[in-house]
Amino acid sequence: MTDLGSLRIAELLTNARARGASDLHFGGLIRPALRIDGRLIVLDDPAIDDTTVLSYLRDSLPAHGMLRLEQQGTIDGTLRSTTIGPHRVHAYRQLGGVRVVVRFLARLVPTLESLELPPVLATFTTRPNGLILFTGPTGSGKTTALAGMIDRINRSLERSILTVEDPIEYVHAPVRSIIAHCEIGRDVADYHEALRGAMRADPNVLLVGEMRDRATMQAAMTAAETGHLVFATLHTNDAPQTVDRIVDSFSSDAHNQIRSQLANVLHAIVSMRLVARKQNAGRRAVTEILIATDAVRNLIREGKTHQLRNAIVTGRNVGMQTLETHLSELVMRGEIDFTQAQAVSTHPADLRGLERAAV
Repeated sequence: MTDLGSLRIAELLTNARARGASDLHFGGLIRPALRIDGRLIVLDDPAIDDTTVLSYLRDSLPAHGMLRLEQQGTIDGTLRSTTIGPHRVHAYRQLGGVRVVVRFLARLVPTLESLELPPVLATFTTRPNGLILFTGPTGSGKTTALAGMIDRINRSLERSILTVEDPIEYVHAPVRSIIAHCEIGRDVADYHEALRGAMRADPNVLLVGEMRDRATMQAAMTAAETGHLVFATLHTNDAPQTVDRIVDSFSSDAHNQIRSQLANVLHAIVSMRLVARKQNAGRRAVTEILIATDAVRNLIREGKTHQLRNAIVTGRNVGMQTLETHLSELVMRGEIDFTQAQAVSTHPADLRGLERAAV
């Protein structure tokens, strides 16, 4: 990379971190842009040419990653800089050029308390086995929440923990547990192969960065079935959609078997969103929580996923909550605006009357 190009990108990264941006976009024909508290802000800077972008990627990422960019059109990697802090780099080809998105990560592994997640989530970390899913769209806080869960286990229990991610975002220093981190593309070929080998690595806890395909879903459920505590993510909006996504990933003649297996191993589904606080005070997580009670397991076995929301509504006494319940609490406490609650709600009709009550 030319000295001028190197300095320019370094300055962009430093300024983006200083402004509290979650993401920095640059490359292609667009001017650099920041995402701050969910809003995209285009900077008054000229676009960065492909030669400079490619030089930055070659200087920053391993050679196997650049080969993947050439062959498959995308690349991911996590960098740890003493000046900029940890950040994830994603590059992809478009219109014959290359665009880069940098996601800025927390300098320290977050705690569950710092994330202000519901206390019931801490109880999930003490389970000996089962499948716990964190779901939501990209950028909803799933990976950060999982880091908080692993941190709680690491600090409070003697466990063997194995994380499989693409890429690794948070590196945990062993405290009371021992931890191994495997990165797809660098340490192992894919999630399925990593989970197949994990069964011989004597883990108590497995973290699967993303259940992308049928083979990974089956391996994660089997691991939970054989006595492991498995955390994983899916890009689904709520608990019913999550169950349907898993079941529908298999052939129709296997649906009954998968519903039964999922019902047996599932412990919880936590669906997440990030919502802007009032007065530009950053964002916080809001959650929908489904816990696999006997009634919930029966609904899954019988394919009655449309009734899962009702089970959440009536399950407050065991720690369940709808997204709208959590949003309503935050509006009434004055942490977020009603309009922000509406923007992230999956059932905005359930917020009816809240606007008047919050005034």
